[in-house]
Amino acid sequence: MDLDSFRQMVTKNPKGFLGRYGLGNKILQEGGSLEEAVEHLRVAVQLDPLHVASHLALGRALVGLQRPNEAKPVLQAGIDAATSGRSNGGRDLVPEMEALLRSLG
Repeated sequence: MDLDSFRQMVTKNPKGFLGRYGLGNKILQEGGSLEEAVEHLRVAVQLDPLHVASHLALGRALVGLQRPNEAKPVLQAGIDAATSGRSNGGRDLVPEMEALLRSLG
C-alpha cells in the first residue's frame, strides 16, 4: 500500500491499529517526517502494546530524532512483549531492538 492508502485508513478509522502502524512505518520507509511517524506509531503502540514491530518502528523514529531517552523504554517494552510470550511473534525483532538499545548507551 502507498502512503495515501494508509492516510485514508487512518482518516476512516483513527483508532485503527493497523492503519496507524502502517502509516507510521511507511513514512519511516520512505524517509518522510519522523515527527509524523512518531505521532502515528505512538498511537499504534497504545492501541496494541504487544505489537513488537510497532515498538521497533517507534524506537527507530525516536532514535532518528535524537531522542534516546524516549527510545529506550519503547525498545525495552518491545523486547519485553516479544520475550513474554504474550505477543504474536516478534521474537525475530529482538536482536535489532537490543542492538539499538546498546547503541544508545
